[in-house]
Amino acid sequence: MTRRSFLKSASASTVALSGLAAAGAKNRPNIVVILSDDLGYGDVACYNPKSKIPTPELDRLAKEGLRFVDAHTPCGVCSPTRYGLLTGRYPWRGDLKSQVLWPYDRPLIEDGRLTLPAMLRTQGYTTGAIGKWHLGWDWQTTDGSKVNSQVKLGDPQREIRNEFAKKVLWDKPAGGGPITKGFDYYFGVDLPNFPPYTFIENDRLTAAPTEQKPDKMFGWPGVMKPGWRLEGVLPELTRRAVKYVEEKSKADKPFFLYFAMSSPHTPIAPDDEFKGKTGIGDYGDFVHQTDWSVGRVLEAIRASGKADNTIVVFTSDNGPENLTYPVLKEKDHASQGPLRGAKRMLWEGGHRVPYIVWGPGRVPAGRTESEIVCHTDIMATVASITGYKLPNNAGEDSYDISAAWFGKKRSKPIREGTVHHSMNNEYALRQGEWVYIDSNGTHGPAEPEWWRERHGIKKHDEPGELFHLKEDLLEQKNLYSAYPDKVKQMKTLLEKYKTDTRSVPPRK
Repeated sequence: MTRRSFLKSASASTVALSGLAAAGAKNRPNIVVILSDDLGYGDVACYNPKSKIPTPELDRLAKEGLRFVDAHTPCGVCSPTRYGLLTGRYPWRGDLKSQVLWPYDRPLIEDGRLTLPAMLRTQGYTTGAIGKWHLGWDWQTTDGSKVNSQVKLGDPQREIRNEFAKKVLWDKPAGGGPITKGFDYYFGVDLPNFPPYTFIENDRLTAAPTEQKPDKMFGWPGVMKPGWRLEGVLPELTRRAVKYVEEKSKADKPFFLYFAMSSPHTPIAPDDEFKGKTGIGDYGDFVHQTDWSVGRVLEAIRASGKADNTIVVFTSDNGPENLTYPVLKEKDHASQGPLRGAKRMLWEGGHRVPYIVWGPGRVPAGRTESEIVCHTDIMATVASITGYKLPNNAGEDSYDISAAWFGKKRSKPIREGTVHHSMNNEYALRQGEWVYIDSNGTHGPAEPEWWRERHGIKKHDEPGELFHLKEDLLEQKNLYSAYPDKVKQMKTLLEKYKTDTRSVPPRK
């Protein structure tokens, strides 16, 4: 697929310029959230001057918008982060305490819970989701059974799940997906590496999965539509996102687009056009293609004439995959940038991610923002922008950070504290320049020994870790024993957040 053929198939329509519209009840802005998958803090050039990967589209987005340098996901893995972003609630408050959802797991977002798209729909928005879902489905089966009656939510149990798949009725609607959680429209895949290997539109498969995925193709075993190509997933999702922007920009109603990209998550599958472009292998090429994909959506927004009335948030769902350590060792490209850790971990590299806000006329251009923010905050912030009064039984961990988005002065930090969560159900608390990790350093996959040796990091016997990030961003020096009062204070606040039903003060 060439750039020319892509643009021809997704040509942006042109409408009359609308001018600058102030945020508020009478003229609400379009909201676009672009969530990349496993993109590291150091993968984007504007975050890492030493990056070996060209990211011109994201660099331009940062130049025209506001680049946050201390933004965090609510968890170091993806299903929980997606839950947190769409509900404004820390994911560990729900049923999934560790791991991610696996094939055929039930929906993670509870029935009756207010979501970001459902909130916006009450405000007159059209809501659409394009891309990776990974928040569970209610698949119909021949005998009415459900996989979670046999296996715990988040427990892989491959044999049980593969046997269960034989009973799934692929020609029947799947419940519990995006259109039951506040979205008017959905197109995408559950995961690019999970069955069924075919696209889903709303609640139905777009093509019958009549074949089994070849063993040589990356991913969990399962059914596949004939001719399925992993390299074709991101281009098709991009076309659909562009099409959504084009169509909804013509309407009178504001729109919300949640573009949940499938990249650069495994399978690392750059399209032919991008292979070899970066010189550091398929991973670098796939990140480069991810950047290009974001650019096509932004191009559609600019061409629509609605850019002055649109706010875009670009970010990632967690830190980079462990496979990037070999890229660092062999190609000298650090996906984590100046941080320690990767996906699944509690160190900064596991959850500190790129986060850019763009909104011509609203968001200050070319500035850097150091406010500590979390993906759960998007819900309360959008509620504030659109004039919605968020109830106390929703968005319990969502702070209104609109002052930071729009570059307004603040006399104190917006967040009292921010909880980090690992794949292994371990916790950390960030407060100011301090981070307390309630774990002895085994939260997630082991770091490569060569990396530890390179940075002089030795294993320790302390029950936890304490770092001062202003002086030690790489988290090399554990101050746990040196500052017992600080440890006690932060551990007490962390336990309070975990015990209470919310971390945000009750709304008046």
